[in-house]
Amino acid sequence: MSSPLEYVETAHGRIAYRRDGEGDGLPLVLLQRFRGTIDDWDPDFLAPLAAQRRIIRLDNAGIGGSDGTVPDTVDGMAEVVLSFLDALGLSRVDLMGWSLGGFVAQHVALAAPERIRRLIISGSGPGGVSEGPQPDPRVPGVMAHPKNGAADFLFLFFAPSASSRAAGTASLERLARVEARVPEVTAAAFTAQLKAIGQSPGVRDRLGQFTMPVLVANGAQDVMIPAYRSYVIAQEAPNAKLILYPNAGHGFLFQYAEDFADEVNRFLAGPETTTAAAAHRSDLHQGPTP
Repeated sequence: MSSPLEYVETAHGRIAYRRDGEGDGLPLVLLQRFRGTIDDWDPDFLAPLAAQRRIIRLDNAGIGGSDGTVPDTVDGMAEVVLSFLDALGLSRVDLMGWSLGGFVAQHVALAAPERIRRLIISGSGPGGVSEGPQPDPRVPGVMAHPKNGAADFLFLFFAPSASSRAAGTASLERLARVEARVPEVTAAAFTAQLKAIGQSPGVRDRLGQFTMPVLVANGAQDVMIPAYRSYVIAQEAPNAKLILYPNAGHGFLFQYAEDFADEVNRFLAGPETTTAAAAHRSDLHQGPTP
């Protein structure tokens, strides 16, 4: 799926983004994974979403086509996103993050809950979860390879079954056909991302503060961020729904692209919640303090 590369100046430098789809409703803003760019979203996932709404996908500072320096904290990455929304004049959006983008999305929603109507957390966790299944011990080494090839992609993002790996290969082929791609994430940039991930204390103790509806999803066999951590979000956030895909890993949203896109569209078509709507109205209409 190809759309023009655009730029907007922010307090954190010039940010690159692409817009897909049309419509008058709130846009869905997409936040990408570790070492991913705006051109690493599977076209088969984007197309059903863009058929029903506006989509905005951005590269955080220092990533892909964006200028600036990669923030070395997740809070810093969230600040870039909010600055980007300010620069585009977007007071309120729907927000989806995948993997590292899911961590960032949670920080955005906690920092500015009045600006997020609905939140989607994909293949991610809240941080601060020490119990339960742990990531495969091979993951850190594979993540840090100077270049992640097809074998790394299949191991990190898909289940070990033949059918899941076949779905992963098909997704790689679709991504390879994406034209006019932004630059790949540099070693310095993904090292900064790793630092941000490693030193983040997480937001598990703040999950109860989410005021908006939350959709949480993952593959049941995620070797990077175990599905148990998605379960934790769904259990501890007050208005969350959990979807787990069988025979799938971290890249479930590309393996089950059409199905998950349908779930996202249904979720975003839901009504405004009373609490979130009231908070937004209060924020918009609050006058100066006497």
